[in-house]
Amino acid sequence: MHDDGRYDDPRLTGSGGNSPGPVSRETNYREWTVNEPRDPSASYQPTEPPPSGAVRPVSSVPANVPPARDPLDPADGPANAPTPRPPAVRANAVVPARFEPQPPVSAVPHQAAPEVAVAPSDTPQASGYGEEVDASTYVSRETPTREEDDPPLAMEAMRAVQILNPSGEVTMPRPDRTRVMCVANQKGGVGKTTTTVNLAVALALHGNRVLVVDLDPQGNASTGLNVPHHTGVPDVYDCLIDSVPLEEVAQAVEGIPNLWCVPATIDLAGAEIELVSVVARESRLARAIAAYPGHFDYVFIDCPPSLGLLTVNALVAAQEVLIPIQCEYYALEGLNQLINNINLVRQHLNPKLEVSTILLTMYDRRTRLADAVEQDVRNHFGDKVLQAVIPRNVRVSEAPSYGQSVMTYDPGSRGATSYFEAAQEIAERGVKEPVSRNA
Repeated sequence: MHDDGRYDDPRLTGSGGNSPGPVSRETNYREWTVNEPRDPSASYQPTEPPPSGAVRPVSSVPANVPPARDPLDPADGPANAPTPRPPAVRANAVVPARFEPQPPVSAVPHQAAPEVAVAPSDTPQASGYGEEVDASTYVSRETPTREEDDPPLAMEAMRAVQILNPSGEVTMPRPDRTRVMCVANQKGGVGKTTTTVNLAVALALHGNRVLVVDLDPQGNASTGLNVPHHTGVPDVYDCLIDSVPLEEVAQAVEGIPNLWCVPATIDLAGAEIELVSVVARESRLARAIAAYPGHFDYVFIDCPPSLGLLTVNALVAAQEVLIPIQCEYYALEGLNQLINNINLVRQHLNPKLEVSTILLTMYDRRTRLADAVEQDVRNHFGDKVLQAVIPRNVRVSEAPSYGQSVMTYDPGSRGATSYFEAAQEIAERGVKEPVSRNA
């Protein structure tokens, strides 16, 4: 025996001289074996092809190995001619497999898969491959709505056009009589001035005649509406102390139709001291508003963060009180004292006064405290709390630095949208409900 990839069969390599030569170990024909030589007169009959779908066995014979010589066939040359040695194959070598072409998918018979129990689903399935599911009967959760399908810039532009109302049509209902609203809260920094300015601009842009009375000596409402309020400008101080008519002091707001503002200067800081000796000091502002010859749908009075004579004048002149509440604990702590003062004014000076609107401002959705404050306020005041909530938005804080409200500075922002919804809700409530309890 030799370990060179061939072996010598003594039955084929006898002394007669008719030896066909060494036979390769890899020889593996179907109808030829070493023990039974193939009859040269017999023709080769291939075996029956495998059934359709069956995997045809792949021969392990390398593709470059020539067929073995037939010792009995004269065409193969002399019997003693040497047979070319096939290449030696190592025991651990990887033999390249010869892949046979597979029949097409349609020719392979379908084999039934084992049945698996599947839970019923509410999602309708198509009856066949390529058929569409009826969209009217099922909508996926991932299917965007018509508004969500629009790009963010397109949605922002749509909101901006809705808020600015370039057509000038009356889209918010106008009340039957003038609604005088006092925006009050003795705690500072809760958004009184911001609420006054933005609600006034929103109502004026949608067809209502609005007057803003800046009763805060800081004059922030005048700044937000871009109305001059430096020293020497006629302001609300002249109306309270010198009984100057209100129409001589009111200024039209530039760029906003149907909006007027009564500014406040630093002179208003000494008005409380000077009003102490004036007769009927609590009703000075109420008389000035009543004597105005024009008609307004809304009169917003921006109060200072105190409970002095200026705030009392505003409570006496108003019919409704709008209380902005910051979504923090300190805002709730001072609310009881404000309600007590409102009740005292109602009993002694203005029986028509009532708390009609509560607006939640500076709402931070990331904190649980904001949710807790909102729930407490809604449980205590009920329907008086507006559904619209003003979130913390940097655009609202940036607008006064440009002498604008957030409605005109960035009408597509969340702050502008929230104030627009609050103004619309206030307008609708004024139509459905009486302006005051005695109206």
